[in-house]
Amino acid sequence: MAYFPAFIKLDNKKILIVGGGAIAQEKLEHLLDFTSDIQLISLEFSDTMLKIIDRNNLVYQKRAYIKGDIKEYTVVIVAVDDIPLQAEIFAESKSYNCLCNAVDSVDYCDFIFPSYIKKDDLTIAVSTSGSSPAMAKRIRMYLEDTIPDSVGDFLQEMKKLRSTLPKGKERMKMLDEKAKNYIKQWRK
Repeated sequence: MAYFPAFIKLDNKKILIVGGGAIAQEKLEHLLDFTSDIQLISLEFSDTMLKIIDRNNLVYQKRAYIKGDIKEYTVVIVAVDDIPLQAEIFAESKSYNCLCNAVDSVDYCDFIFPSYIKKDDLTIAVSTSGSSPAMAKRIRMYLEDTIPDSVGDFLQEMKKLRSTLPKGKERMKMLDEKAKNYIKQWRK
């Protein structure tokens, strides 16, 4: 099944990560690009995870998951190798209407993490709906090499123009032409 691409505003949405190893760390680092309202529960945390948690002033609990831990969260990431626990948390998430992602277990996922690029206001997500995460990664890397770092400055300029020019066809045409010319410069 294909996943619907959507960008979710995470303001005022609490996230829980269950797990403290390398995969949990990867998901945490991705989420920190968009929010810091993240809490963690795990029996063990890697030293690197603890440094990231400390650097970002995140709340964590060093203990096993307890049924009901997810009830106050909008999103839960289950980054543990325990498949029965993934299934249990996924089933529980339905009663609390929170979105669940069980790492590497698409049967227990409401959503997946795409491979993405984030350069200031530009975010591009690439997904193969789980068919080939390696291919999604390679496409992301290609795009990352193609898009100049100056894109953030260009987007700020476009944002300012959008806020100062009156809405209408002329503004749309002028902004479209400006974007087209900016992208033409990439090919040179």
